[in-house]
Amino acid sequence: MNPRIMTTGALVLAAVLAGCARTPVETPAAQAPPPPAERGKYLVSVLGCDDCHTTKTMTAQGPVPDMTRRLSGHWADPNLPAPPKLPPGPWGVVATMDLTAWSGPWGISYPINLTPDEITGIGIWTEDMFVRTIRTGKHMGQSRPILPPMPWMDYANLNDDDLKAVYAFLRTLPPVSNRVPDPVIVLPPTAAP
Repeated sequence: MNPRIMTTGALVLAAVLAGCARTPVETPAAQAPPPPAERGKYLVSVLGCDDCHTTKTMTAQGPVPDMTRRLSGHWADPNLPAPPKLPPGPWGVVATMDLTAWSGPWGISYPINLTPDEITGIGIWTEDMFVRTIRTGKHMGQSRPILPPMPWMDYANLNDDDLKAVYAFLRTLPPVSNRVPDPVIVLPPTAAP
């Protein structure tokens, strides 16, 4: 073999190996996860919490969430009439135009105030109470059942970190004093013996 080609090849190989040894390989920096409240804000948005827990303002584009009362639940309206009675058939649910009051075979449900107001919201709830509420479908994690249309059965599949992040975000909201009416629960008919 030609000594000149061998020398040139050896020099190229030495240069490549020397370059590899001296050039650090840059790995992409691992991104730190967002703070829990930021993650919670994202989850609240994609899970559609504003759809029912935030009153709406009617605009030319249709109903838009009233962010001045974000997640403060059904705004108590003393003039709200009783829900219409639906005829027998496949249709069994009605809602107010802003989706903050629902009526169906379970009774009447009103989305609760999720702001940290200590009297009318969830300001006295602990993180554990919030997580148990979603996991069990029981108000405050222990009392009455959470009524439709709240999809708690789906949200119960979130991991603990996500539920804690939602709770952390809710704690950042301005407290809104809004006493949501108690639900009207209709018990299902008892089964015949």
